[in-house]
Amino acid sequence: MNRKEFMNVCAYACLGGAALTTILSSCSLSKTISGNIIESDIVVDLKEFEIQKKGSTTFRKYLIIQNDQLKFPISVYRLSETEYSALYLQCTHQGAELQVFGEKLHCPAHGSEFSNRGVVEQGPAENNLRSFPVRIESRNLKISLV
Repeated sequence: MNRKEFMNVCAYACLGGAALTTILSSCSLSKTISGNIIESDIVVDLKEFEIQKKGSTTFRKYLIIQNDQLKFPISVYRLSETEYSALYLQCTHQGAELQVFGEKLHCPAHGSEFSNRGVVEQGPAENNLRSFPVRIESRNLKISLV
């Protein structure tokens, strides 16, 4: 193997390793659930954010909530023990469904990116995402749809 072939093999191995790490870590930190709509709220048990491993508890960064009554899913980020961000996964540019990649939301149609608080970080979208008020009641997260 000459130097050029060696460099190519190493580059592909590094890229593959980085991609695999990202995929595996995002799988353990995210979860898709069916949210229950009660009156005008989606109700989610806060235990959905918990990951139990060997007697210790860690937390998912976000959940994806789907419900047949919603045209698009809602992503709920756990920003701290008492702060959550609920975002409608519809791009404000041309209405495509967003994909969640860790702390970023990405539009596969035209490349817009949003933060985990719904703020536009890269266009062509110009408007922030629709967000929903969130409150905690009795170990439940209540996301107001009105």
